[in-house]
Amino acid sequence: MSEFKLNTIDEAIEDIRQGKLIIVVDDADRENEGDFIAAAELITPEKINFMSTHGRGLICAAITEERCEQLDLNLMVPNNTALHATPFTVSIDLIGQGCSTGISAYDRAMTVLALTKEETKAEDFGRPGHIFPLRARKRGVLQRAGHTEAAVDFARLAGLNPAGVLVEIMNEDGTMARLPQLVEIAKIHDMKIVSVADLIRYLLKEESLVEKGEEVDMPTQYGHFRLIPFRQKSNGQEHIALIKGDITTDEPVLVRVHSSCATGDIFGSMRCECGEQLHKSMEMIDKEGRGAIIYLNQEGRGIGLMEKIKAYKLQEKGMDTVEANIHLGHKADERDYGVGAQILSEIGVHKMRLITNNPVKRIGLEAYGLEIIENVPIEITPNEYNEFYMKTKKERMGHMLRNMK
Repeated sequence: MSEFKLNTIDEAIEDIRQGKLIIVVDDADRENEGDFIAAAELITPEKINFMSTHGRGLICAAITEERCEQLDLNLMVPNNTALHATPFTVSIDLIGQGCSTGISAYDRAMTVLALTKEETKAEDFGRPGHIFPLRARKRGVLQRAGHTEAAVDFARLAGLNPAGVLVEIMNEDGTMARLPQLVEIAKIHDMKIVSVADLIRYLLKEESLVEKGEEVDMPTQYGHFRLIPFRQKSNGQEHIALIKGDITTDEPVLVRVHSSCATGDIFGSMRCECGEQLHKSMEMIDKEGRGAIIYLNQEGRGIGLMEKIKAYKLQEKGMDTVEANIHLGHKADERDYGVGAQILSEIGVHKMRLITNNPVKRIGLEAYGLEIIENVPIEITPNEYNEFYMKTKKERMGHMLRNMK
């Protein structure tokens, strides 16, 4: 096992192009599981039967957001509270065309194939059914580091219809197969085995998410920095890298990835501790003599200023910050760490000490191939206006706040 090496992404792409199955594993801090993945447009009853027999999990079809809309495949639930927010739509069966109950290997293969055919219409499917479509995010694993997005990305990279079939791999005793078992399964069936993390690294080399601007000197009340703006290509949002010293050495760099908070960062709002965290991070980096702050334009944990203020209004009526977001139709946290990860890569940071109290932020960045040596806590003393907010972050969002009882 110690001598085993994962296959290359190019090898996996070629097998997908040839209609073969591959095994894709994700990060140990996420699900730490493996899925069989194949291209949807090349699926056969034999492959479905193999996935059912040897995978033992739930057979799903990953498709694009656009395809979901074309086929009127709405999300299964309006408020997704699943651990990893797996984007299930309503389940489906193909009607007619030789299909009967929908559960046979033939029926499921035909249902999957229909998802890839341009002439297929929404009314061609019965709902509910035995194939579970998954709605992949637009930027694939660069937006969400999951098997759903990996399945679509591999099909697209292979030059095929951007849709994949996937199933979780379980052991014979019903437990989830982990990397040692997955490696053996790959050897037994002569399959390529790759990781989501390697796919992300591959795409980051091939596909730039951001456009880099000019670098300028930036003297501040917290010391002398260099500022580089970045524009996100997908939506035009502009972000900032604030850099101090030489961050291109092999030594881990002190880094703060900070989401914008107009109320706290600019106006000094006491309803949150965002502004204090930003300024304290600048002080810490100045004292260190080297480091970087990645300032992401993701107001209100990614929901935007208007929605954040609506959430504030609900908090004034008794909801906590998580309840308010969910009531408005959002997740508790909608931030996208992929763009932050690429900005860090663009400025030469790959190994860091991350200033954060949020374990999800660390997981989110590590999923994009960055190495985080240490979490550096940033404790802010609560005040009468933000104590309940900070307590909610500790109790409901897992933030490591030692000064909160």
